[in-house]
Amino acid sequence: MLEEIRIGQLGVIDSSTLELGPGLTVITGETGAGKTMIVTALGLLLGGRADSGAVRTGARSARVEGVVRVGALSEFAAAVEEVGGEVEDDRVVLARNVSAEGRSRAFVGGASVPVSSLAGIAEPLVAVHGQSDQHRLLQARAQRDALDRFGGAEVAGLLATYQDLHHRLEATERELDDVVTTARERAQEADLLRFGLGEIEAVAPEPGEDAALAAEESRLGFADTLRTAAEQAREALSSEQGDPDALATTSAARTLLDGVREHDAEAGELADRLAEITYLLSDLAADVASYAARIDTDPARLAGVSDRRAALTALTRKYGETIDEVLAWAERASTRLLDLDHTDERIEQLRAEQEVLRGERAAAAAALSAARAEAAARLGEQVTAELALLAMPHARLTVDVRTTDRFTSAGADEVELMLAANTGSEPRPLAKGASGGELSRVMLALEVALAGTSPVPTFVFDEVDAGVGGAAAVEVGRRLAQLARSAQVLVVTHLPQVAAYADRHVVVEKSSDGTVTSSGLTVLDDAQRERELSRMLAGLADSDTALAHARELLDVAQTER
Repeated sequence: MLEEIRIGQLGVIDSSTLELGPGLTVITGETGAGKTMIVTALGLLLGGRADSGAVRTGARSARVEGVVRVGALSEFAAAVEEVGGEVEDDRVVLARNVSAEGRSRAFVGGASVPVSSLAGIAEPLVAVHGQSDQHRLLQARAQRDALDRFGGAEVAGLLATYQDLHHRLEATERELDDVVTTARERAQEADLLRFGLGEIEAVAPEPGEDAALAAEESRLGFADTLRTAAEQAREALSSEQGDPDALATTSAARTLLDGVREHDAEAGELADRLAEITYLLSDLAADVASYAARIDTDPARLAGVSDRRAALTALTRKYGETIDEVLAWAERASTRLLDLDHTDERIEQLRAEQEVLRGERAAAAAALSAARAEAAARLGEQVTAELALLAMPHARLTVDVRTTDRFTSAGADEVELMLAANTGSEPRPLAKGASGGELSRVMLALEVALAGTSPVPTFVFDEVDAGVGGAAAVEVGRRLAQLARSAQVLVVTHLPQVAAYADRHVVVEKSSDGTVTSSGLTVLDDAQRERELSRMLAGLADSDTALAHARELLDVAQTER
């Protein structure tokens, strides 16, 4: 339940606090005093669109805060904690800042959150209804949604099942259309893939073969040069012609140092190191000789390697930078070709799935239509009963559910609210058969009926009683008071008959210092309520006749409460 709303620099309101409680709270005031700013503030707290034009002239930003008592709202508390907010003393503060430049920030329990998160958390707390909702009620979609809300969990479950089948069918039909439409392109693609796979299969490359052949070709092409270098290196290490070589020179140096070992230990260590080098040089000379012996000039092998490399290069020009990439392309192409080669089978499979899903969707739509028809009968009876309490004793509301052969994401039904305002008159669509005052009462009756199936803690009505007066206005006030017995109700109204039923009466007062106009909120005591009702009745706050009428209204309302 909302306990308090704090408003700062919003529209004509400079700084005001609205304390709320259980029951019925009405807000009244002169035209232009700023009553609608209360609803605007609530809209911001519910995550509504921020309008920089709502920021008070000359202010840098507007701020709205709402204090929510958690109570039994365990899901609300869990949602607050999920976004990092805190619940303190069983209360949560929701806040919204709107700058004069249009930037907006939202806070939940002290944590800064995206506006969408604020909307998701706060929206289930409050149901706001204004005159614009009356126009939405004339729309077919709004009427169907209202019926589905009234249908509760049963209709919601059937609708979810239907929508799942509907979306699956749409996806299947899109794929089927794509496969059929692109059959020619798929056949052409398959031919290209077969040609490429044939080229690769004819060459039959091995992984890494291109790099290995490149190295071999380089070696074969420079065989003479490699052999000459190897033989000269062997001669330099160990000459067979008696010429000075590395091995002989190292051996001579070792012999000289060995001869003086007994005179200096360090000379002996150097001689030992030279001995190790001598052994290494001997092994190295043998390895170089073996390498030189293995190098053969093979023109035939060189020609074969060159031809093989040319074949591999033809593949890498088309299918990848390396042979490994060519082989990867071949693997992907084979998989894709399997899919393309089964196009006809896929078409048949999709058509079979389409038929099955169509049948299942039709059955789900029929079940949904039956549930809606049953809920429509109950909703019509309840709203008709509510209208009788709202000074429309002869009115009859029916909910017409017509099943069509056109399937949409919401089913195959057209839902229309039909109103017969008087005895003997034929039910007509709300758009054609209801005046403004009647439409206001239909919406209130509908909301009362829906409250039992999808309750919210707080209802806000913004001048939904427009076009209503006299006895009908008294009945509207009486019904709002009855609704307030089970929920918190906040009403912005011009009707004294409605205001008389309030548990708490708040007036929006406008003041001006000659240059700046501002508004404040005042909770009225009994005497002040009489004066305000007198003003609303006759436009004269101190008229004896109006005051007497105001007292009479209050007495009747207090007696019924």
